[in-house]
Amino acid sequence: MSSAPIYSIRMHATTGGDHLCGAERLSTSETLDGIAASLVRRALSHPRGSADALRLSVDRVEPEKVLRGRLLDVTTCAVADWRGGRNAARAFLVKAGVAAGAIDAAMTDLAAGAAPGGKNMRGAMLVDARSGLRLEPDPARGVRASRMDLSSEAEQRLRAELSPRNLDNPHVREAIVLAAKVAAAPGIVAELCWSDDPDYTAGYICTPLHGYLRFPHLKPAGEAIGGRAFFLQPQCDVAETIAFLEEAVVLFDEIGVFHPDRN
Repeated sequence: MSSAPIYSIRMHATTGGDHLCGAERLSTSETLDGIAASLVRRALSHPRGSADALRLSVDRVEPEKVLRGRLLDVTTCAVADWRGGRNAARAFLVKAGVAAGAIDAAMTDLAAGAAPGGKNMRGAMLVDARSGLRLEPDPARGVRASRMDLSSEAEQRLRAELSPRNLDNPHVREAIVLAAKVAAAPGIVAELCWSDDPDYTAGYICTPLHGYLRFPHLKPAGEAIGGRAFFLQPQCDVAETIAFLEEAVVLFDEIGVFHPDRN
């Protein structure tokens, strides 16, 4: 992707008017049709149902506007169940500088459905890391980290690290990429995420101190509520943070270090 034009591909799918899933990729013209088809298939075969409406957006990006980056270091934190996972995540977030009350408020909102009516948000909550106040302009839509991907070489290296750990799946790969972009955004202190897919219990936090810290259990099995919280530095420029998350194009061409599991 060094000299040819790059295309930002974004998919958002709904069912019954509610958010179902979304995905982000970067592509050259040669791979554009295959990637677009794969995103359509994902929307039509999602664990929470088949999309009855989906939007596929493709925007050309000039190569000189593409930022390059390195993925975060990765560690798995072994926990017995989702309660242990949330307690451990909470402790790590406190060490990273997020107030305990802000963490508890974000976890409560994620567990209940952070959008109005207890539904899943399309994007993430923006949470003041000190006060716990939510800062996203639209509490239904949230803020979506967008326009990021791996180079083909970095994807091969990442998959080679994930495969022997039985983690080489789209959930993990895409989460690692998204977390790296979030961590690079101005004003970000940390991120907390668990999936809204009912059969996927894992989640993660990312912080400058810990990198990408994965928990095999961060929600009960069968629960179809989840989402993301981006914790922001108090009094940061929220508009600047949102602009980077949603508009900056980042291609990660280096992977992080994979550390031994933590107990």
